[in-house]
Amino acid sequence: MANRLARASSPYLRQHADNPVDWFEWGEEAFARARQEDKPIFLSVGYASCHWCHVMAHESFEDPEIAEALNEGFVPIKVDREERPDVDAVYMSAVQALTGHGGWPMSAFLTPEGKPFFAGTYWPKDDWRGMPGFARVLTSVRQAWTDQRDDVERSADQLADAVQRSEQLIAGAEAAEGAHAEAAAAAAVGAWDDAKGGFGDAPKFPQAMLIDFLLAHHLRTGDEQARAAAHHSLEAMARGGIYDHVGGGFARYSVDSDWLVPHFEKMLYDNALLLRAYTHGWQVTGDRRFARVVEETATYLLGEMQQPRGGFSSSTDADSEGVEGRFFTWPADELRAVVAQAGEDPDRWTAFFGVTDGGNFEGRNVLHEPTPRDEDDPATHEAYQRVRTALHRARAERVPPALDDKVLTSWNGLVIAALAEAGATFGRPEWVAAARRAAEFIAEELVVEGALHHAWREGHAAAVPALAEDIALLARGLLVLYEADFDPRWVRWARALAADADARFAERGDDGALSGRYFATAEDAEELLTRPAEQFDNAVPSASSVMAEVHLRLHGLTGESQHATAAEAVLARLAPLGERAPTGFGEVLLALERWLAGPREIAVVGAAGAEDLLAVVRERWRPGAVLAWASGDEAAAQAADDVPLLAHRTAAQGRATAYVCQGFACEAPVSEPDALRAQLEA
Repeated sequence: MANRLARASSPYLRQHADNPVDWFEWGEEAFARARQEDKPIFLSVGYASCHWCHVMAHESFEDPEIAEALNEGFVPIKVDREERPDVDAVYMSAVQALTGHGGWPMSAFLTPEGKPFFAGTYWPKDDWRGMPGFARVLTSVRQAWTDQRDDVERSADQLADAVQRSEQLIAGAEAAEGAHAEAAAAAAVGAWDDAKGGFGDAPKFPQAMLIDFLLAHHLRTGDEQARAAAHHSLEAMARGGIYDHVGGGFARYSVDSDWLVPHFEKMLYDNALLLRAYTHGWQVTGDRRFARVVEETATYLLGEMQQPRGGFSSSTDADSEGVEGRFFTWPADELRAVVAQAGEDPDRWTAFFGVTDGGNFEGRNVLHEPTPRDEDDPATHEAYQRVRTALHRARAERVPPALDDKVLTSWNGLVIAALAEAGATFGRPEWVAAARRAAEFIAEELVVEGALHHAWREGHAAAVPALAEDIALLARGLLVLYEADFDPRWVRWARALAADADARFAERGDDGALSGRYFATAEDAEELLTRPAEQFDNAVPSASSVMAEVHLRLHGLTGESQHATAAEAVLARLAPLGERAPTGFGEVLLALERWLAGPREIAVVGAAGAEDLLAVVRERWRPGAVLAWASGDEAAAQAADDVPLLAHRTAAQGRATAYVCQGFACEAPVSEPDALRAQLEA
């Protein structure tokens, strides 16, 4: 018989609907039951594509004996961390305080008041390799709750205090400086694995935000080590098994230091951030490999992740047919047969993809590119496309990994920005159109009675109000989309979102001034154990970091000084932390580079010759710049209320005319692409 989770909107929660565990969703019903029955709460947090979440579910939550122990001794609550990142953030702080590390599945025991007193991540059902079994954990916790209540409640109070104090742990400076970027770049280069690419050791995460920072830092300063670290890391990932050479797109991370064997789940946010990084990598280095990766990753996003109405799904699982990586890996004989049927030489392509009879992952092969190809050779590229098409067709016959089809506003904001920028850069209007459709979907489906919401699935928005990450990432996505299709409504919406972020999410000092960070939840949101603040750039950029960029972009487009003040408050507070720990603050460091390089405002008015002028602006990445365009004098005047940068701009002698300003002091208007290029390169 299905439990309460059968009614949940989250695909992850529904995966547990047939568990014998009497699960509750997060909410007052569960806490009231715990108070009424004087039971501790068992909180289990995970997400749909989490491999070890599935393992713990199969070993423990599907086990009748474990379920009986949970149901009799506890009030069990299941949470999708992607649907409730605020709840996840609060209790992950407790896990980290107790164990020194975190991860998912996250498992915590709480008092009926929501205070954690014991926590961990994955526990096997039975004792294994020094890990206590979940059955023993449940017995011990229940015994402590019954026989040592005073100690348990004292520990809960102490841990709750520690979680609340951790939200205050933040540095600051009088003002952000170029020295913060210099020190952060040096620290990042020091962490660069110059043999294998990436930063640090296994497991290796893509660090797309840090790579973008290094590329931007190189553009501003000429730092060749920063460029080399970014370029090498992008190349290594593109050649490694973390990249899906058949279907495009990237897996979550590599379990080894060689980028060979991935954790096979694919997350929307990773692919959005990496699409942006490879677009910038192409603009900075001209490496054709990066352009190909952009093409293949954008095709993957549109073909496999975008839903018919425009929103993008959240992730795909690591497992299929109950086996990790089965969908993505290849027996040598199967790959050889597919290649031969495509009319290509199996020996050539098994060597190309590093395929061996023994395999490199549980007897099968993760495809990778051991020897870099010649990206400039048309014959190699054509043969590669034939082989790739054949492999893709053959793989489509397999049972695919499960798709988590909920639409998250924040992650869709990331992909809107990435597709819009890539589409504008590479002249691919269909990518811009896909970004536009996603923005329109959010406007139609995730704004309910005037209020933005966090998640949507199966025809309705989940009852989770927008979080700071939704506000910030959507606002940034809309501003990038504006620079691709120049529809002023995106700027209008982004300005409203930024005002909402500052009114309901921003921390303020005693004098009422913005302090430089944003809370994850609104001031009128559900009260949790603590109000989590957005400060670190983890898998997804923090709202604080993104709001710095949003305000910098709005400052350039509107000239309104409060946007510069808001951005500078974030940078002053977070840049010193980025200097010391660049991998945890990649996005705020990128915003710092935008601030150091700008503001540079570029306005183009007129239709005749406009494409040539816009192409000049887009041929390089210009982190400190904003771009506005209107088709003529009347259109510029009409758009000026939303985009004041266009005010009083006119086309000269019927030709598109560009106005380049640095800090609101402008160069002479130009209509020739070479003249515009000269101004931009000066």
